[in-house]
Amino acid sequence: MLRAHVWISGHVQGVNFRWYTRNKAQTLGVKGWVRNLWDGRVEAVFEGEDEAVRQMIHWCHIGPPSAQVEQVQVEYEAPTGEFSGFHIR
Repeated sequence: MLRAHVWISGHVQGVNFRWYTRNKAQTLGVKGWVRNLWDGRVEAVFEGEDEAVRQMIHWCHIGPPSAQVEQVQVEYEAPTGEFSGFHIR
């Protein structure tokens, strides 16, 4: 199991980034959450199988079609198993 706390910056709000993130996470079986921040970034926590979480992080560097991702910051944390699914906050 792997857990990643991720912050995505660029043109990432107002482009359905959270919706696409949730769909991708659900497809990969990743649990956690995603939300918009007041400073224009998107924040997410991904938890699941190592390869699935790594795929989510890779996807965050690209984002949905109308996004322009400039930077992705990742901090790895100890998995907690606290999530039952993936949610938009």
